[in-house]
Amino acid sequence: MSRWRKMAVMLALLALLIEATALSLATGPAPLPAGRALRILLSPLPGLQDLGADASPTDRDIVLQVRLPRLLLGFLVGAALAVAGVLMQALFQNPMAEPSIIGVSSGAALGATIALVLGQTYQAVSGVPLPLFAFTGALGVSGLVYLLSRRGGRTPVGLLLLTGIAVGSLCSALASLILVRGNNGQVTDVVFWMMGSVAYQGWGHVRMLLPYALAGACVAFAYSRDLNALLLGDEQAAHLGIAVERVKLLLLACGALLAGAAVAVAGIVGFVGLVVPHVMRLLLGPDHRLLTPASFLGGGLVVIVAALVATMLGAVPLGIITSLLGAPFFLYLLHRQGKYRF
Repeated sequence: MSRWRKMAVMLALLALLIEATALSLATGPAPLPAGRALRILLSPLPGLQDLGADASPTDRDIVLQVRLPRLLLGFLVGAALAVAGVLMQALFQNPMAEPSIIGVSSGAALGATIALVLGQTYQAVSGVPLPLFAFTGALGVSGLVYLLSRRGGRTPVGLLLLTGIAVGSLCSALASLILVRGNNGQVTDVVFWMMGSVAYQGWGHVRMLLPYALAGACVAFAYSRDLNALLLGDEQAAHLGIAVERVKLLLLACGALLAGAAVAVAGIVGFVGLVVPHVMRLLLGPDHRLLTPASFLGGGLVVIVAALVATMLGAVPLGIITSLLGAPFFLYLLHRQGKYRF
């Protein structure tokens, strides 16, 4: 693949991100012209204060305090899920792998269910209790899956996959059992959280997810060459000087951290970690030195667009939109390709 095509894809992603940003900031119950929304966005920067001179204080509050944190959170959620998907697909050497394959989503759902049943309602969460429980559940289940999959100092990929499915199913069953014992209000809150949303979150959620998303993406990019080597198989990677087990553990933890943090603040947002890395691989090839940053941008773009569609449809949960858009598109890709190759 030529360098110019790769550059064109990256520039197209950036251009689409700018366009999606303008539309997202302008769209809502109180619509604004996209140009004014962008001027308000840039006005806090040094030397650009006059750009927002035509905006009222209400317009500034809508853009900077309501829509901007929603936009940034959506981007970070999508970016984190997409990079987690890149890591899982490389570690499992399977383009059908996604973050939930090791029980991240099920663990987060169990944690969130416990938090809500203990008395936290979705509307009352201010950025600490529910995300903290969900994050703890996601990482705890991921760690349990890893420990149960260890055999003689190694972690067979097939055993890791099967253990993840079994433990994830157990967590889902426990969450359902807890809900059966709860009241109708708690069931409604949990179901709404599981559908995924960034509509009610603010700057506190952005600050919560930002360090995990950036640190995880940086680790994934730093290990791009190791990921490329792992595509050849564990034995070949070891011959190339890769400490296979140590790298797999680190990147598995990184993927779980990224996905767990995203799910904790936004609920379960399906198909982003599966579809985005797959599409970026088709466009740019399997080299993780480019695939990882492209998936970071592409994942953020997909969730911003999905959140925009959800807003236009009247606050439909984000997870519903990503599934409605992602599932048919992924089926189209599979049938168009004839047979999928990693």
